[in-house]
Amino acid sequence: MKKHKRDLEHRSFVKGYQAAVQGRSLEVLPYQEHSAMAFHWSRGWREGRKDYWDGFNQFSCQQKAASL
Repeated sequence: MKKHKRDLEHRSFVKGYQAAVQGRSLEVLPYQEHSAMAFHWSRGWREGRKDYWDGFNQFSCQQKAASL
């Protein structure tokens, strides 16, 4: 099994980043609140939202998410 599939915290960060780029709300948190996975997802969401507001277009945000 590849390492990126085992690193669940990184995957939740990337999924949060992608959700922010797609314009989804922080309210759609897919993990139990106050868990480590929720922390990483919301951290990714915040970074994605910041990039989106700073003028990254959706294509460049997707490229960044793919390289994370």
